Amino acid sequence: MAHVITDECISCGACAGECPVGAISEGDGKYEIDAATCIDCGACAGACPTGAAQPE
Repeated sequence: MAHVITDECISCGACAGECPVGAISEGDGKYEIDAATCIDCGACAGACPTGAAQPE
């Protein structure tokens, strides 16, 4: 199951820099995770200062 980024995202980009497969990109007002690419490793959740990156 992929991780998702909630509306608590502040668009800091910390999660994108930690994703080992490049599944995270800047979206409209917040970052987004490509579910087809995400390997559910949780690196993004550990890097997110607001807790916006969470398991789906």
